[in-house]
Amino acid sequence: MAKTELDNKTKTEINDHSSLKGTLASVFLMGFFFVFAWLGVYYLYLNRF
Repeated sequence: MAKTELDNKTKTEINDHSSLKGTLASVFLMGFFFVFAWLGVYYLYLNRF
């Protein structure tokens, strides 16, 4: 019996073992930058009065 394309797509193997540690670190650094920038602007806003 011939195999259909659906059978081939359901039996795919994941061979990509790439690490996402660099992506996680980049997201955290960007998040810290945004938080500190927001806090800095807020601090300047409070000190203007």
